[in-house]
Amino acid sequence: MFSRLFKRLNRETVRKRAEYEMTLSADLKQTVTSIENIVGESSDVFKREMRLGKTISATLFFIEGLADKESIEEDVIKPLVHLSPAEAHKLQGSPNLIRSLQEVLTLSSIRVFDSFDQAILHFLGGESLLVIDGVKGLIVLGTKEIKHERSVEEPESEVVVRGPRDGFNETLRTNITLIRRRLRDPNLVIQIGQLGRRSKRDFAIMYIKGITNQDLIDEVRYRVACADVDDMAESGTLEQLIEDDVLSPFPQVQQTERPDKASSALTNGQVVLLLDGTPYVLMLPVTFHLLLKSPEDYYERWQIGSVIRFLRYGAAFMALFLPSLYVAMVSYHQGMIPTPLALSIAGSREGVPFPAFVEALLMEFSIELLREAGIRLPSPIGQTIGIVGGLVIGDAAVRAGLVSPIMVIVVALTAIASFAIPAYNVGITFRLLRFVLMAAAATMGLYGIIIVYILINIHLVGLRSFGSYYLSPFVPYRFLHWLDVVLRAPMPLMRLRPAEPRTLDDKKQD
Repeated sequence: MFSRLFKRLNRETVRKRAEYEMTLSADLKQTVTSIENIVGESSDVFKREMRLGKTISATLFFIEGLADKESIEEDVIKPLVHLSPAEAHKLQGSPNLIRSLQEVLTLSSIRVFDSFDQAILHFLGGESLLVIDGVKGLIVLGTKEIKHERSVEEPESEVVVRGPRDGFNETLRTNITLIRRRLRDPNLVIQIGQLGRRSKRDFAIMYIKGITNQDLIDEVRYRVACADVDDMAESGTLEQLIEDDVLSPFPQVQQTERPDKASSALTNGQVVLLLDGTPYVLMLPVTFHLLLKSPEDYYERWQIGSVIRFLRYGAAFMALFLPSLYVAMVSYHQGMIPTPLALSIAGSREGVPFPAFVEALLMEFSIELLREAGIRLPSPIGQTIGIVGGLVIGDAAVRAGLVSPIMVIVVALTAIASFAIPAYNVGITFRLLRFVLMAAAATMGLYGIIIVYILINIHLVGLRSFGSYYLSPFVPYRFLHWLDVVLRAPMPLMRLRPAEPRTLDDKKQD
């Protein structure tokens, strides 16, 4: 229901905006005045007036820092001012202006626009804008300065033992190239546009024609078009604007910094969204089991991949339920604990002034605080704070009698298990739900844990990601697709693409 409300509200907000509504004229002064009114009085906007063949007036606009001054001087200004009067008049009256300019200028990109909106958009992106008296058109010249961006490096958030070491960076063209290098498929479609009313940030939609369902492509295009904000600062902003249920703590869009992971998603029928200025690429739709997979699962033999994946599911269970189970057992269900272990826990908790729930809450809060502090500090200091802080605080709390040693072990195991989850956003979700389960265990014991677990499953069963079932292939039940969920079957047996999203070609190997 919330998804339908989301779509209806976004349809009401979509509107066509006529930016820069000005009439384009062949008169140079009028066009230059219009451009100056649009770009304002910015100090980094330079205007260079010149005469073509010493007879025809022209004006060149460029932005310092975005445009390449050397290219402007050598490839644009010098050829134009050295034109003969006959060549200048021929250029002014040419029926094919682009071809005539290509004969004069040594630039690979020359475009002519008959409206201000697109021309100004390219101009603000770093290209130069040329206006010639008597020519009714805005000439955009490809003089954008190519700066040395951050090199292609291994992503720190998705480290693998075996696999490619390259990762996305903040340049859209570089990221597209990294995927192109892996998928030399002529059916790979790349559609580039702009997002943000003010920022006009470039983005790209990628999919493979013949595999990806057209309904999914249309839905992605519609939701991206509805993302109407001033500044699309990062792909995380776009993710929150296009997801199905904004009230759900579970991520409904998968993110990655790995090109091999994005390429695999494309071959599985998913749509990939890239945004300029961020190394995080969005893959959609997503199912819950995809968030617990790692690319390394497919690079090792199936026995190793299956064991590691099974271990990962166990770690997810511990990260979510271990503290709440401890609180429930100690507070309400001591009879379910073996006698020697119960005596050991009772002895370790002797002298602790707090109930088990408060004890667990204090330790979990301390661990989360240390984790957050370690992230915000520089890497060498952050690692030191995380290790030393955890040891010092844990030991001091036990010596002071505020917490029991068994509680320190439970919290430490929970923290280690949460780091074994490949997707960082899923780990955050489990951290939030862990406190809810602890509160339920403190009030109703195991019954509270079971009730919260049932409510989580009810929510997940009804959750959708761009029309795909979040718990597929468990719900709905599709046994043939279980070969690549908790365990990883041998490669020759995995002939089908994932059950979700629905694809036009189900088989990925014969």
